Amino acid sequence: MKLQEIAGRLGCRLAGDGNLEISGVVGIEHAREGELTFLSNPRYASRLKETKASAVIVGAEVEELPQARLISGNPYLDFARALELFYQPPRPPAGVHATAVVAPSAVIGENASIGACAVIGEHVRIGRGAVIHPHVTIYEGVRIGDDFLAHSQAVVREFCEIGDRVILQNGAIIGSDGYGFARRDDGSHYKIVQAGKVVIEDDVEIQAHTCIDRAAVGETRIKRGSKIDNLVQIGHAVVVGENAIICSQTGIAGSTTLGDNCILAGQVGIINHLHIGNNVLITAQTGVGHDIADGRKISGSPELDNREWLRCTAVYRRLPEIDKTVRQLKAKLEQKPED
Repeated sequence: MKLQEIAGRLGCRLAGDGNLEISGVVGIEHAREGELTFLSNPRYASRLKETKASAVIVGAEVEELPQARLISGNPYLDFARALELFYQPPRPPAGVHATAVVAPSAVIGENASIGACAVIGEHVRIGRGAVIHPHVTIYEGVRIGDDFLAHSQAVVREFCEIGDRVILQNGAIIGSDGYGFARRDDGSHYKIVQAGKVVIEDDVEIQAHTCIDRAAVGETRIKRGSKIDNLVQIGHAVVVGENAIICSQTGIAGSTTLGDNCILAGQVGIINHLHIGNNVLITAQTGVGHDIADGRKISGSPELDNREWLRCTAVYRRLPEIDKTVRQLKAKLEQKPED
């Protein structure tokens, strides 16, 4: 594909030879002649002088750059869009595989593809254009919108509701039982039936081996546009706001509410019954034990304002030196005066 065609389809301004033939889109370090790369962070501009790429997507003109440029208002987004010009994941043909098990009462929308050994339970409704890969299981009474995509080993449990354009990566579990038990007088545990459901709104993606638990009563809800990474645990009756980003190995305990546009970095832990406001950023390995107001950036365990946490970690690195100084001062103070 010629660079000028790529520029037109992305809506970028072209600077340089538009007749260059581009064969693919690759990162700066690995790009070769005939390929397109991108620069989204000006801090890495020096790498462009070393790349072998023939063209680069940039946010502004870069001086003394030999490659042709596509000038973009959002280089990372246009990099993602450019990838789609060269690669589309394979889509299986519409129809139901001979080994799939689809209950007679299930209703499947037009142009859906149901893969080998998939199981669709009674009274399930699935919208148009669904792609359900082999070995996906959808329990009784589930409601799913249009353009659903479920990869192998994904499971949607009974009576859950899923909106349009939702993606479940391999092994994602939607609606597993919440972790609820009542203690008997003898100390043993009585399982609380999990009679609620999970609701996944439109344009949500849930990645591999993430579990979203159903509520004992009511619902667990993931709101529109949120993206949830691999190996995340979301407890019963949690509400995740719109356009949230939740990174790998995060755990959110039951009945916590997460606001809109929040970012939870890897290995964040949040206890139950908290309210996390809108536009909150929680950095990696933070343990949250209190409500968080809108717009905060927090770190550490127990959680602190990020700036305070940075000061604390700077002191922490100096603790051996500080301890030595304190011991020396203490020894001097304890010395008896000479007679």
